[in-house]
Amino acid sequence: MEGTEKNKVLPRTLYLVGTPIGNLADISERAKKVLSEVDFVAAEDTRNSMRLLSAYGIKKELVSYFEHNKRQSGERIVARLLGGESCALITDAGMPAISDPGEDIVRLCAEAGICVSVIPGASAAISALALSALATSRFAFEGFLSANKGERRRRLEKIRGEERTLIFYEAPHKLKATLTDMCEIFGADRKISLCRELTKLNEEVIRTTLGGAAQLYETGEPRGEYVLVLEGAEEAGCPTACDENPLLSLDPREHVQRYIDGGMSKMDAIKAVARERGVPKSEIYNLMI
Repeated sequence: MEGTEKNKVLPRTLYLVGTPIGNLADISERAKKVLSEVDFVAAEDTRNSMRLLSAYGIKKELVSYFEHNKRQSGERIVARLLGGESCALITDAGMPAISDPGEDIVRLCAEAGICVSVIPGASAAISALALSALATSRFAFEGFLSANKGERRRRLEKIRGEERTLIFYEAPHKLKATLTDMCEIFGADRKISLCRELTKLNEEVIRTTLGGAAQLYETGEPRGEYVLVLEGAEEAGCPTACDENPLLSLDPREHVQRYIDGGMSKMDAIKAVARERGVPKSEIYNLMI
């Protein structure tokens, strides 16, 4: 309609505002307009968000909304929205509600009949996928794996045959354990891109295999937040054990050596081969003596 203000901030509306994941220049004019004009901003970390808003010269009431207070805080935010206010939701991860407690408040708003609008912005998962040099036409986002080893391995086993490219988030202190588990379950030859500190000064993309990735951090310590982009499984053919894993047609010693050549340690290779062949680890170990 002529004369209507473009991108006008409306009452009774929750705005999901994408913010930079590193480089402060990666924010849209629309995002700055909405952040400047809403009644209040809900943020995962109010200290980080205050610094972010200050960088753009924006002063706004900040309320805390994160994983451990999302129920109580979410109810208060919904009440204010029902009362006619407007709110922008932001997160440290760039895009709210993606692997983020924001998904809960979006559901609450939908149930209460509150309008939810999105202002697109940076996404570490999509940025890493684009940089990965792996297939991008079909992919699945797994987010963070469990810190519990048993739960983590069970999840990895469940998606072992997934043919789509897989995307994971991982913290530096958990990266080594995750790569070891992936190496054993998916195989050392599976391609992976490790994307760290995206859009920041120390941005780095390492394109290698799972075996190479595990070897890379045997001596050095991981630094920064990581996005792991993993090649999907080969398309399933005849459902025989050897078709599902061609390495099973090799002599067990050759099978172990193939994993070692891919960058896996000897003991990890023995464990992986024993698991894949369904035999005791000692049986493979004795063959390699």
